[in-house]
Amino acid sequence: GVGTLIDPTLTRADRLVGQVLGSVGHLPQIFTEIEVSYYLLRRLLGVKTTEGEKQGKVQKLAKGEILMLNIGSTSTGGRIQAVRADLAKILLTAPVCTSEKEKIALSRRI
Repeated sequence: GVGTLIDPTLTRADRLVGQVLGSVGHLPQIFTEIEVSYYLLRRLLGVKTTEGEKQGKVQKLAKGEILMLNIGSTSTGGRIQAVRADLAKILLTAPVCTSEKEKIALSRRI
């Protein structure tokens, strides 16, 4: 672990997991809305199929769809505001401190 002088009541029960801590002016920007360039996998992962059944196709992203985003060690939800070709604009449910050009993972519940 990392030793800090932070009040233990703030760090109990893993409350700081995925959070970014640093000096003022030295941290990346905070985003509540992001625009991402994405690509979809060709087939579903982690979904069991019965014998003889074809593997499911991955559907295109749709406006208003709710996704889970993993950005660095942070997990947050997001709602798709707009989609075109390989770009999506996503409104985050919680602000995220991250850098531009950061790789993220988009997940949906099936």
